[in-house]
Amino acid sequence: MNECNAESPSPGSPETGGAQAQEKSVIEELNNKYLRLYAEFDNYKKRVNKDKEELTKYGNESLIYELLPVLDSLELALKHAQEESPSGIVKGVVMTLKELQRTLEKYGVARIEAAGKKFDPSIHHAMTQVEREDMEEKMVAEELRTGYFYRDKVLRPSLVSVSAKPQNKAEIEANTEAADATEAIKININENIKEDQ
Repeated sequence: MNECNAESPSPGSPETGGAQAQEKSVIEELNNKYLRLYAEFDNYKKRVNKDKEELTKYGNESLIYELLPVLDSLELALKHAQEESPSGIVKGVVMTLKELQRTLEKYGVARIEAAGKKFDPSIHHAMTQVEREDMEEKMVAEELRTGYFYRDKVLRPSLVSVSAKPQNKAEIEANTEAADATEAIKININENIKEDQ
């Protein structure tokens, strides 16, 4: 019996303290691994939920985007038909256009109001610049193609022409003279460089 007591370390011995410290270290390491794994899984659940919400919210985006040219064609047909007397076909196109617009609005599509507004590159795509005296600079002078929002993001930007202040003849001549003077200086410098060589 004394032999058994001699082989097993007593609770206060240094061997027992080292084993307990090692066990405690292993337990802490496993606990930290568990906490990291739990945090990663929690982040994964949040990411999946966010993706699911995005899919639900914007799932129809590609279909709606493909319907926009149809809407453009109906609007263009009406624009050209207004020159003629209204017939049954024109009235049918008007009704179809209104129904399509109402349906798209129900699903979160809204027109981007552009004409007369300040140019905003996040929702407008500038196609041309037009000199206009009756407007401030960098205003939308004309909407060339309607743009649309889908819920809270731009589905298609508006194609627009942007206003610019017209240059008067004095400014144009001053700019031309300045360009000519700059060119003359460049020529003079080049000639001086050649002479020095």
